[in-house]
Amino acid sequence: MAETYFWELRNPDGGSLGLEFARGKSAPTRTILGHALPERVDLEVRDEDGNLVASAEGLAHDAVTPMSRIVLQDGTARRENVWPDQNDLGTPVILPGGEVGILKEWWNAEDGTEWRWTVELHNKIRPD
Repeated sequence: MAETYFWELRNPDGGSLGLEFARGKSAPTRTILGHALPERVDLEVRDEDGNLVASAEGLAHDAVTPMSRIVLQDGTARRENVWPDQNDLGTPVILPGGEVGILKEWWNAEDGTEWRWTVELHNKIRPD
């Protein structure tokens, strides 16, 4: 099994070939949260050998929220814009630019006018 997934998210609506939104890496996971994703994103996930794990074009969802849940399934992906809940704690979060952290805490007002969250970032440099 792969040790690393490389995530590439692009906004297909910007520029002539789209605009890169985030390129990041994580441990293999079926679910990742995306913070402040564009209205539509194209997704490509590869393992460290360059093998395609999943891809999807034009992932969108009607709800307007600060987070999106992306779930990989059978070589493709689905997106749902969400207010994270307790089940999402511990899930990787990809930020604009590509840094990936782990969602540690989440709270939001019932009316969606306010939210507070904590993400943990960790890295370990492997000696060559």
